Amino acid sequence: MGVFVFLPLVLPLTAWPVARLAALHLHPRTATRLLTAVAVVMSVCSTLCLALLMVVGTAQLPGNPLPDGWSDPQVRAAVPCDGIAGRAAIPALAAVTASCGRTLWRHRRVIRRARRALTGLPGPRVVVLPDSAPYAYALPGGHGHGRVVVTTALLAALGPAERRALFAHERAHLAARHHRHLLAVHLAARANPFLRPLRSAVLYTAERWADEAAAQAVGDRRAVARAIGKAALLAPAAPAPTLPALAAAGPVPRRVAALLAPAPAVRRWPPVCTAVGAAAWGAAAGAAVSAMSSANSAVTLFLTLYAATPL
Repeated sequence: MGVFVFLPLVLPLTAWPVARLAALHLHPRTATRLLTAVAVVMSVCSTLCLALLMVVGTAQLPGNPLPDGWSDPQVRAAVPCDGIAGRAAIPALAAVTASCGRTLWRHRRVIRRARRALTGLPGPRVVVLPDSAPYAYALPGGHGHGRVVVTTALLAALGPAERRALFAHERAHLAARHHRHLLAVHLAARANPFLRPLRSAVLYTAERWADEAAAQAVGDRRAVARAIGKAALLAPAAPAPTLPALAAAGPVPRRVAALLAPAPAVRRWPPVCTAVGAAAWGAAAGAAVSAMSSANSAVTLFLTLYAATPL
């Protein structure tokens, strides 16, 4: 394996400029899918890297349940600085597991509470809550279904065209299942802190994706911009830890400015000759190198452990 076993831990650094360029120059749909895929691949690879290092580190601890052959010099020679790296990987992997588990638990708990709170309320698709706090959010459901939740306070502050834009925006979140993209990048950032810029970028591009879908549905980009601006101005400064708080609205001024500009061009992949195209190909190459490095390290370590384990 050699030093290549450490590559998945640091390769996410190469994705930082990609996140910025993709959010600015790619269509929001393409940017969301690309950045989510890169974040997931790199987080899985870095977690696998920690697991491989943990095996080497655990095998050297006294009283471990692993076979004695796994602590042979042949196994330790497969990892540079095996003593330090192996022991450091144990608490690091435990922290990653606990952080990702807490994120999943919190996500499921909030959704379950929101669904229970809406049980029995009329409206299979749209629920209007008599609340003085102005907010709206998309509550995902099973089998691709979900409900748009909005309060009377927010509806009272919006005009007819802005209401249509608001509902189109939230329906776009449900139709594209943006909650899956957001959960994936949240978990990826928990697994590797170097992926946090990609999480922030996806939070923005997912909102922009819904903005563009709403603008196309209502046929008025300015109405969508006004609805976003009013909702942001009316939103509470410190919302409670519920679904509206988890679904961040992203940088609103940038979203409004993008809606006041012409619609972005829809391209499946940017041209290679441009800066964003080179960045996108660089991100794809980095993810591929990370995956190949992890796979090579996993196979090498498996063969080494298999050879060191007595029959």
